[in-house]
Amino acid sequence: MLKLDLQRTDLNPEELAWLEQAFRRCARRILLATTLAGSGHPGGSLSSLGLLLMVYALARVNPENPRDPERDRVVVSHGHISPGVYSVLAEYGFFPEEPFLLEFRRAGSAFAGHVEQAVPGVEWNTGNLGQGLSAACGMARALKLRGLPARVFCLMGDGEQQKGQVIEARRWAVKFGLNNLCVLIDYNRLQIGGDTYQVMPQDLRAEIKATGWNLIEVNGHDFSALYRALRNFLLGEVPYPDRPTAILAHTVMGYGISFMENDAKWHGAPLSPDLCRKALSELGFDPAELDHWMEKRKNHPVSFPHQPHEPEPVEIDPGEPILYEPETKTDCRSAYGRALLSLAERNNLPGNPPRVLGLTCDLEGSVKMTAFRRHSPLAFHESGIQEHHTAAVAGALSREGFLVFFSTFGVFAVDEVYNQLRLNALNRTALKVVSTHLGADVGEDGPTHQCVDYLGLLLSLKDFEIYLPADPNQTDRIIRFAATRPGNVFVGMGRSKVPVITDEEGRPFFGRDYRFHPGRADWLRRGEQATFVTYGAMVPRCLSAREILREKGFSVGVLNVASVRPFPREDLLSAAEIGPILVAEDHLVETGLGTLVARELALAGKTVPLCLRGWTEYPSSGKPDELFARAGLDPESLARSMEDLLRKS
Repeated sequence: MLKLDLQRTDLNPEELAWLEQAFRRCARRILLATTLAGSGHPGGSLSSLGLLLMVYALARVNPENPRDPERDRVVVSHGHISPGVYSVLAEYGFFPEEPFLLEFRRAGSAFAGHVEQAVPGVEWNTGNLGQGLSAACGMARALKLRGLPARVFCLMGDGEQQKGQVIEARRWAVKFGLNNLCVLIDYNRLQIGGDTYQVMPQDLRAEIKATGWNLIEVNGHDFSALYRALRNFLLGEVPYPDRPTAILAHTVMGYGISFMENDAKWHGAPLSPDLCRKALSELGFDPAELDHWMEKRKNHPVSFPHQPHEPEPVEIDPGEPILYEPETKTDCRSAYGRALLSLAERNNLPGNPPRVLGLTCDLEGSVKMTAFRRHSPLAFHESGIQEHHTAAVAGALSREGFLVFFSTFGVFAVDEVYNQLRLNALNRTALKVVSTHLGADVGEDGPTHQCVDYLGLLLSLKDFEIYLPADPNQTDRIIRFAATRPGNVFVGMGRSKVPVITDEEGRPFFGRDYRFHPGRADWLRRGEQATFVTYGAMVPRCLSAREILREKGFSVGVLNVASVRPFPREDLLSAAEIGPILVAEDHLVETGLGTLVARELALAGKTVPLCLRGWTEYPSSGKPDELFARAGLDPESLARSMEDLLRKS
């Protein structure tokens, strides 16, 4: 395995010879793997191959300890060049070539069609283009915060530079001084649709320079030129040493195979067996070896183990809960801000790297992060109106030994960045998304900002826990609980002030002795005839509806489902034993809690009168109470709906 130092200004003949031979060996693996699998991306793998070989020759990575916390990070944003990545990792000793060749793109294999962390040496699952640079920014920022001298290398395709998120990430990298970040762009000028400039005109040089980066242009197939460019980055010998560096590497699609060069069809198509044999001959290898591998692959079981890739653990002191007395008039987001400050006071200690980080998008005051920023300015990250990048960079930061809170309005925290959250889930991040301004409780801002579809989206993100507090006290407890959870957590709340929920003696229901338990609901009131099942901003409305019904002689309970995932199945079944259930929520009926309740009852074989109340269409602009009344979600309407349900049953 070749390892280069930076003492010399250029490569010596022996190093050049090794790299040229390594290129041939890796090109052979690329062609064999894609032909054997009958699918894959050989063209871009070959054009990026020189960049990969040179980066791993210079990066401080250890095949014997691929998760060393002090390692350099190598992120491959254009994850479809997995054949090239796996070939180079095999060349540098991260694993033998045989399982890669025999298991590439097979069900259950670690060697997936787009790079995944299941393979040793891979830092981030990529493939949805334009997001790798955001992940690389998160890693580079984490290294800076922890005072580690490691670097981050991010390889990208030229076509993905068309993505708006790439520009967001470039600006963010400059703002936070990520001079430990180097991007290498495979500039082969071809993508699926053909010539990149015909698909979408773009002046890459001007764009990169306009965002304030150092720019170096090289021949991406000249190892000496690549070495000198990377050496300049590593030694800080660039025009702006305090800024990130981009290397624009001019390359050729399908480089090294005469009939593949500069032909866009090889972007995502493997060679046929006959063409593969021809290409192997061009590289100087025996074309008959393809037949050997084809025969061996037929009966080869998937055997290569997936590498564990859990986030780095972080020890967090959740601190002491804050108690809000019944006379307090505040909102859940203010309780979140105070809990976040408390976490910072306990964990972001002078003279040490911060443990708790906060990110928002031009909404610091609205999401109540101002006190956190004042206490921990180094830990606070204002990302501007760049939600896509922020969701992705926050996810990457959460894998690097930090407790990370990403906060913005519901429509931005869920709807706008669903794909980024999905990739975070696939990357096993530990992000805490705390969303304010959920539902029609946003009121006058109107339907573009009334996030009434978030549960349907979040429930499709398999690894996200979902918590929706009912009042400031429960918000405080849930935020402290989420701070100790190892995975991804979503905590959502509205904008308006809400009353403190009390027990029947008038004391705070979520008082000093209350402990939040995932998968458990809260019986705010018990009833003998029926139950309101609800959460969040609808809780006080359902409690008021219960009182209206009580005066009429009905005994109705209120069950607060603050834990949507994990779902409190046993509590729901207990409510079903009592009688009819009315689900009330500030959400679209088709995709909200009501449909989840109906599913759980059906799966349990429970037959019970059920009424679902929520939004049947997107709300309009107006004061929240007026909107709720128009939709039948005010206390009087809810009481009438429950009375009708009871009479019918």
